[in-house]
Amino acid sequence: ATHATIDHSFRVALAADCSFVARSFAGDIDHLVQTVKRGIQHRGFAFIDVLQPCVSFNHKNTFAWYREHVYKLEDEPGYDPTDLMAAFVRAHQWGDRIPIGVFYQKERPTLEDHFPVLRDEPLVQRGIDPQRITPLMQELT
Repeated sequence: ATHATIDHSFRVALAADCSFVARSFAGDIDHLVQTVKRGIQHRGFAFIDVLQPCVSFNHKNTFAWYREHVYKLEDEPGYDPTDLMAAFVRAHQWGDRIPIGVFYQKERPTLEDHFPVLRDEPLVQRGIDPQRITPLMQELT
C-alpha cells in the first residue's frame, strides 16, 4: 500500500475535526507510550496513527528508514497543535521528513458535559427502581 492509502484515515480524522489527532512510530517506544497516554487522558475522541513497518514484506520502509525520516512536532519551534490548518500541512508531509507527535488537539465539551445526568456515574451502574419501570414496560407491551 502507498502512503496515500495508509494515511487516508489520518487526514479524515483531521477533516472531521476530531479533538485529538496524533501520530507516533513503533520504533520510538517512549514517544509512542507518551502519545498513547496523552490520547487516553484527553477528554474526547482521540485518533492515533502508529507507523509500524512490516518486517516481512516492506523492505524499503524499514525501522531504520523511519528512524532517519521521522521528526517530532514538539521539537519544531513555534508549532501550535491548536492550529488545524498547520496540522493539515504537516499531515501531508511524507518522504524526507515525516512528522510524529500531536498534530491537533482541541479542548471542547464532551457528551457528559452536555448531559448532567451522565456526570455522576455511568447509566449501567445505576440501580433500576421497579416502581418506575413497571408502568413504562406496561405501556410498551
